[in-house]
Amino acid sequence: MSTLLETATAKANHWLNSTIDQATKDQVKKLLANPDNKELIDSFYKDLEFGTGGLRGIMGVGANCMNQYTVGTATQGMANYLKKSLPGKQIQVAIAYDSRNNSKYFAQVTANVFSANGILVHLFSDLRPTPLLSFAIRHLKCDSGVVITASHNPKEYNGYKAYWNDGAQLVPPHDKNVIKEVNAITGFDQVKFEPNASLIKPIGPEVEEAYYREVIAKIPRKESILKQKNISLVYSSLHGAGITMVPECLKRLGFANVNVVEEQKTPDGNFPTVQSPNPEEQSAMEMALKKAKALNAELVLATDPDTDRVGFGIKNDKGEFFLLNGNQAFSLMMWFILKNLSDKKDAYIAKTIVTTELVDDMARNLGVECYNTLTGFKYIAELMGELEGKKKFIAAGEESYGYMVGDFVRDKDAVSACAFFAAMAAAAKDDGATLYDWLLQMYVENGFYKEGLINLVRKGADGEQQIKAMMEQFRNNPPQNLGGEKVARLLDYKTSVEKDLASGKTTPIQLPKSDVLQFYTDKGSKISVRPSGTEPKIKFYVSVKGAIASKGDFEKVNAELDKKIAVIREELK
Repeated sequence: MSTLLETATAKANHWLNSTIDQATKDQVKKLLANPDNKELIDSFYKDLEFGTGGLRGIMGVGANCMNQYTVGTATQGMANYLKKSLPGKQIQVAIAYDSRNNSKYFAQVTANVFSANGILVHLFSDLRPTPLLSFAIRHLKCDSGVVITASHNPKEYNGYKAYWNDGAQLVPPHDKNVIKEVNAITGFDQVKFEPNASLIKPIGPEVEEAYYREVIAKIPRKESILKQKNISLVYSSLHGAGITMVPECLKRLGFANVNVVEEQKTPDGNFPTVQSPNPEEQSAMEMALKKAKALNAELVLATDPDTDRVGFGIKNDKGEFFLLNGNQAFSLMMWFILKNLSDKKDAYIAKTIVTTELVDDMARNLGVECYNTLTGFKYIAELMGELEGKKKFIAAGEESYGYMVGDFVRDKDAVSACAFFAAMAAAAKDDGATLYDWLLQMYVENGFYKEGLINLVRKGADGEQQIKAMMEQFRNNPPQNLGGEKVARLLDYKTSVEKDLASGKTTPIQLPKSDVLQFYTDKGSKISVRPSGTEPKIKFYVSVKGAIASKGDFEKVNAELDKKIAVIREELK
């Protein structure tokens, strides 16, 4: 701890002797004077890392926090790389932001620094969903883009996601090269904070109009929407940017009975009605579920603050609402899309390695190729770029509530996902069925996969070390058995080696290196372990498999798989 304290103290003093404003200096002095060193250490023990997706951290003073200086430094590094990569060109970037505290301010800081470097900035004048930023980059033919958001993190956080000209988050070589430029900045006097206002232009409504046209063109079975336009839908934006587009998109599709959760309608970075604005969590969805029950609605939808993730609630055969997990929602969406796909020639879908293998099986059964990538939509977008002109991209998704249909956006898109799920609800109703009926039918046809997710949160400097130690423990001493099944294979994406634990035979993994471990049992269960790239936590993804001959078998097999997941959960602890 003394080493961390020394490092933090040195960095804090470096800030005091820099060109930062007086108010920030006063806050740094307070941290240095506080006998409790924890906040000083957490704020200054390292520089907030500009990772391969950009920045994400707690807002506040310090090298390890989100503030105007860390945002300005990141933007200057981006500007330097763009200018080196595109000499002599009038570089253009697009910038968006969500409802978080300081998001608009950080977006303006970003615009100011880009413009001060002679770069033309297209800036949304109000909060908008992240997928619209991805779309705008492509539509406006920009060279890069930034969205200010910390996605579904708690209210203390904010972030900075960087994009390239394809509308996707940075991938090699651009990510590493931008990081190099950011790290090369040694003082805030090297950051151009004074804007050139003539180079900052507002983005007009024509970009949104073009986006809506793309979404509506991709929706199948529009005749079912026309017939079932009055089905009751309940939507919550969880105080985020989704309120600006999701209801409007549903309305344009023809849905006439969209009920917004009024208490969560107003954008608010304090997220006053939820502990965390994360649609993956039951507590965040409670208000929407309560409203849906009162209205006897068909479907519940809720998006996170920057509207790239969405949670869905549907009714079971007893009329009770329950939440689909990300694997179920993605699988059901793919089942619907692929069954309604008329031309499957050269068609493909994509998913991440920790997402359910039900989708792989289903794609094989329905005659469509399924590619797997590392976790993160930037890798899916990179794959799309590689296959452009060779194969036809249909859709993609990941277990963490992220979905994308069509290639007009190159990131998770909750706006279009809401549109697709609403269309699915209408089509099921038109067929005399429910989404729950379809879910069970999908399992009967393709096998019943069930997944569970375990998140262990470890905050601050100590937490980071604990997570590293846990990964090394699993890497060096892999479990022999999980859930009563023998562990047969170990895939280590950090060393790019797959190992058969019985024979010792190794096979290279043909994906980029990443700190991920996967254990496959002899019965087909899969357990994946990885540190989160955006939050202070380590994640355990548990997937088990069963078979159901008919819908009537569902409850029995579901209970069996729940027990197996619970056993594995205890063993991992």
